[in-house]
This record gives sequence, structure tokens and C-alpha cells, in this order.
Amino acid sequence: MPEPKVVHSSKKRGTRLGFAFFRVSLALFGLRGTYGFLYIVCLYYVLFDRPALSVTMAYVSRRFRSYGLLRRTYCVYRVFVNQGKSLIDRYCLLSGDRKFDFEVYGYDRLKTLMAGSGKGFILLTAHVGNWQAAMTSLDKFRRVVYLLMRPEENRAVKEMLDIDSDSDSVKIISPDSFLGGVVEMVNVINEGNIVSIMGDRSYGHNSIEVPFLGDMVHFPYAAFNIAAATGCPVVVFLSARIAARKYFVDVSNIIEPPSGGRRKKMEEVRDRAGQFARILEDFVDKYPFQWFMFSDIWANGPEEKTGLKEQGDA
Repeated sequence: MPEPKVVHSSKKRGTRLGFAFFRVSLALFGLRGTYGFLYIVCLYYVLFDRPALSVTMAYVSRRFRSYGLLRRTYCVYRVFVNQGKSLIDRYCLLSGDRKFDFEVYGYDRLKTLMAGSGKGFILLTAHVGNWQAAMTSLDKFRRVVYLLMRPEENRAVKEMLDIDSDSDSVKIISPDSFLGGVVEMVNVINEGNIVSIMGDRSYGHNSIEVPFLGDMVHFPYAAFNIAAATGCPVVVFLSARIAARKYFVDVSNIIEPPSGGRRKKMEEVRDRAGQFARILEDFVDKYPFQWFMFSDIWANGPEEKTGLKEQGDA
């Protein structure tokens, strides 16, 4: 059996100088003016950042199977531009700019579901949209959100975007802690709070193979194991930028926890992971240029180890 393809890169995207440039640009030209500089910066990445181009092309070639190389390259460029806009929006929110509108779809249903339960729930999200910014829409739940998340290694990104800092309403659980943070997550849910987990990349942890965009990938299933242990639902949390200063947040997809004995539970875990993959497929069908994985999850096997660092890795 061939070894899984492994992508290595020590290159850090995002420097203090680059962030300082955009900070000054925001002060001088505002949000829309700063967006304009992205079209030049992202062209540079398309032309000269071969690892980023390659791994994004892995997604684009599956999402746009009928496109030729030139059109696919343009799609990669659009993905880069959209991620840049998301990062700038994130910085604006951290700087106190509250002129962003978050339209939450499915909130009333979720509120009704949780009204009679003392437990919390799992938010299963993905490297799409602007999940960091969309987390601000969860304030209305009046519950603490615990992110399962590795520390940001790029100090410039950490300082500029406050990626992995605790606050009163958001806390961090490290997947490198005892038993991968499972005990802490179970306690958090039983206390009535929320655990947020990335569900579209395994990072070498336990995963299960499911079809996604026409080929097989390994998605982690820890969220469904924890859901089975606590009896809590898994709420798929996705966001999309739909206009300047406006985001769509979707919490309408609620996946029931697996149940039954060991063999039956694993069958149900596979089914739940497949549900999540189909929900993601629907998302990228509607918002094809807001997939910000930057890793070839189709080439990498269940023990995926890459040197590329995405924003918000969890």
C-alpha cells in the first residue's frame, strides 16, 4: 500500500510587517480600501507560493471538475482573496468595530432544543467562512464556548488576530492535554456549556473514511464519540461572508448522538461523519470560494502530518 502523500513546509504566512501594512491601510483607507490591496497581495501568492497553490488546487480541482487549469488557478486566487477579507474582518472585530451583521439561521430551533436540557452541546465546525468572527454570534446563548484548539505557532498571527487567547466567554482546551482533552470536554458539556471542534481534518488522531467531493477523506470522529458519551447533540456550525460587513451563520443542522453497543455505535459514527461531509458539500456548493483548509486532505491519509498551518487549526 503506497504511503500517504505528506506536504512539508516550514513557511509561515503572515508577518509583523505584512500585518502592520494592513493595519495602516485600515486607518487610512477604511475596510473597502484595504480589501483592494488584497487583490495584489494574493496574486503574489498564486504566482510564487507553490505549496499554498498546490494544496488549494486539490480542493478546487474537485469542486470545479469541468474547469481547465487557467480557470482553476483563478478559483484558487479567489479563495486566497476571500480568506484575506476574512482575516481583515477578524482584526476589525478585535479592534472594536461592531458594524458587522451576523444573520443566524436555525437559532430558534436550537434554543428550543436546549431549553429543557441541562447539558451543553458540541459545535462541529470546519475550515470554511470566518468561524472566529462568527463565534461572536454565540453570545446570545449565554454559555461559555470551549474551543478544542492547538496554540498558534506564528507569533505575528497570534498578536494580530488573537487566535488562541482565553476570554470570559471563550476558553481553550488543548488537544495535546491528558487524553486529548476528552475528560475536560465531557465535564464542560455536562456543566451546560459548549465545546467547539473542527471536524474536517484529523491531525493524526482517530478518523473515519467518508466520501467528500467525489473522493474519500479521513474525517475525525471525536465529536461523535463525545456526543455518545454525554448524550448531547452535535450542532454543525458554519459561516459565510455574504457581503461587506455581513455574515451568514448556520446552526440549523443538528446531528443526533450515536447510541447502542460498540459495533452499532461505530456504524452510527460513520453515518454521522457522512452526514457532516454532505453538509459541507452543500456549503461549498453555495460558497465555493470560502473553503480555507490549505491542506490536501484527499492525498493525506489518516495519519496526516503537514507543515502548513491554517488559521484556526483545531
